[in-house]
Amino acid sequence: MTISRRHLGTLTAAAGLGLAAPALRAQTREVVFAMASPLSGPWARLGELSVLGARFAVDEINNTGGIRTLGGAQVRLATVDVGDSPEKAKTAAERLLSQEPQLVGGAGAYVSSFTLAVTEVTERARVPWLTLSYSDLITNRGFRYVYQTSPTADEQAAGALPTIIELARAATGRAPQTMGIVMDNTASPVSFTRGLRAGGAERLGIRIVVDETFTPPLSDAGPVMQRVRAARPDILLLLPTAIPDIKLTLEKINEIGLGRGRLPIINNGGPMGSPDLLRLLGPNLLEGAMFITATWGLKGQEELIARFREKTGEPWMTQDSISNYGHMMILREAVERAGTTDREKVNDTIRALDLTEGPAANAYPGRRVKFDERGRRVGAPLVIAQWQNGVPVTIFPTESAMAQPNWPRR
Repeated sequence: MTISRRHLGTLTAAAGLGLAAPALRAQTREVVFAMASPLSGPWARLGELSVLGARFAVDEINNTGGIRTLGGAQVRLATVDVGDSPEKAKTAAERLLSQEPQLVGGAGAYVSSFTLAVTEVTERARVPWLTLSYSDLITNRGFRYVYQTSPTADEQAAGALPTIIELARAATGRAPQTMGIVMDNTASPVSFTRGLRAGGAERLGIRIVVDETFTPPLSDAGPVMQRVRAARPDILLLLPTAIPDIKLTLEKINEIGLGRGRLPIINNGGPMGSPDLLRLLGPNLLEGAMFITATWGLKGQEELIARFREKTGEPWMTQDSISNYGHMMILREAVERAGTTDREKVNDTIRALDLTEGPAANAYPGRRVKFDERGRRVGAPLVIAQWQNGVPVTIFPTESAMAQPNWPRR
């Protein structure tokens, strides 16, 4: 279309008044990705870190040419706050789909209970959705549009305890005999501990001597931790999913004389590595605490992490940021290969992906993005990080580790 100089001047003036925005937008093709995260309530900081990772990826996509097969189309990230309950998460997902009819695909929800609610909505709308949430239920429902990039909670539980036993044996010469469990009742910890309670721990020679479950937020950690003190387990699975609850339990562990590396503590999930915990608790109360996670800073990701730190000012790149950086890169790769924003074709492309190089693959341990028939990432390995000298560093798998493990000695 040829636009006369006079007509162009009219459009420019109108745009300055906001009058021609619809017409100008119509000429600019954009690709819409979404992030659904808890941006209010006890999981808000973790949701913020998730959005930071996704936005960082979108900026890199746009700054390196956009979606080339769509003529350099720019990606726009639509964000939505899923709040602090599955009900709010479901409502947020419905609102997102109503407000963004051109949505190509999305990621997030963070808490497994929230992800279960959000993906009920996105599946009906046939929107491809990626998540790092751990619950096995997410990909046990026969859905075709949901993808899990983390190892599931059952997979983590199956691999975690044998690995922890070996770490303990290598450091102390003996395997732990007893274990305590303190957890909230959200979907991921419930899934993670199901097999352990159903004989998994006993088969590995470990007896569960204290088992406590609470509904978040936790108002008083004292009674729970006194029971831990009385039982004196060799290891403690400490499984809150919200930073305020992690803070309360670690403070109480220290008060009763089991903190500062005296009791081996293992958490499951990225919240234990949040930069906020360092600010809230200081390095001494965190020293030695370990956590199982979908991904963490790995060998080979140093340049990515350095770019993220410079861009955001965050001290390190957490599971939340790395995973959602990867999710946006997976969506970019799928749209690029499909050459269209048609959701069905993009979804078919995701299902056919087998990436072993590039930004999407490099975001994940194992450096491969391929999904099985249920939507689970093939070969997603167990990752363990540990607080050492005020920084959470990867200690397992060995080939990707940034430091050697320090097993607390009692």
